[in-house]
Amino acid sequence: MEPLKVVIWGAGAMGLGVARMISRKQGIEVAGAVDLSPEKIGRTLDTLTGCPQQRAITVVSTLEEAMKADPDIVLIATASMTRDVFPRVMEVLKYGKPVITTAEEMAYPRPTEPELCRKMDDLACEKGVAVLGTGINPGFVMDLLVVALSGACMDVRKVKVTRVNDLSPFGPTVLHEQGVGMTEEAFREGIRAGTVEGHVGFVQSIHMISDALGLGVDRIDQGREPIVSKVRREEKGIVVEPGMVAGCRQTGYGFRGDELVVEMLHPQQIHPQLEGIDTGDSIEITGTPDIRLEIKPEIPGGIGTIALLVNCIPLVLKSKPGLITMLDLPVPFSYMGDYRRIS
Repeated sequence: MEPLKVVIWGAGAMGLGVARMISRKQGIEVAGAVDLSPEKIGRTLDTLTGCPQQRAITVVSTLEEAMKADPDIVLIATASMTRDVFPRVMEVLKYGKPVITTAEEMAYPRPTEPELCRKMDDLACEKGVAVLGTGINPGFVMDLLVVALSGACMDVRKVKVTRVNDLSPFGPTVLHEQGVGMTEEAFREGIRAGTVEGHVGFVQSIHMISDALGLGVDRIDQGREPIVSKVRREEKGIVVEPGMVAGCRQTGYGFRGDELVVEMLHPQQIHPQLEGIDTGDSIEITGTPDIRLEIKPEIPGGIGTIALLVNCIPLVLKSKPGLITMLDLPVPFSYMGDYRRIS
């Protein structure tokens, strides 16, 4: 049996991380890579990943070129918003291939983009393949893990999730979206203009939890505030001097009427340890029984997202067709054997 073949669309930090992880797995290989950067087009993948076995793969500028390899699945790691990734998902689906994407909104996209979701679902069902959005957050820590823990509860009255994480492993695009390196004034202007996104995914995570548990959330409020550094920090060529923004403190609140039933706190910044801040993930479920889970330090965002993308490949290949979420799949796991055995 031939190895599972994967095309990666987006040769940034996530896409290249996926390529490196796949190089260490059995029964699966990267068959193509697509990117729009002139600095990457035409280069062999091994020069970007450091994996000699990927020397035969050349980064190309169009999906059409990459699809000549006839892959089993395409991973898209290019954008955060459903609207931005939608045309790429549709392009892949026209080839009759399943898709996994890192786009945060795609982790639970129907509440915010119902019409685009209908189109993706219709085409995916017509082609008999699945489309999944996933990542460490949204997709796992602040939503799926909550839903899984609630399985040990007789009832749930409130959920509170906190994730304190380090942005340092992420690429320049993500750091810019968090306002890293800006002045406070520029950060707040970026929030107003939409150029500083903060964390994308609270709406999706809150809806996923509410729908799964039947909490009836009918209003979501969000807040974004700059994390102003007291010390000098530097990452990916971005220098943060004291008084500048090192990250974004984001809050999300899901209400049922006037009752707060889902609370999310997510301060993220580069090198939090420089100010004595420990990272970590915590989940508090108020119910019968109360459940408290603490993970120290945080589950690393970059590594965790890469792992979820690769670990979900065989699950998506066996999934029902259509636009799916992590709620539709078996529990993801890290498989150490031959991927062809579970696909």
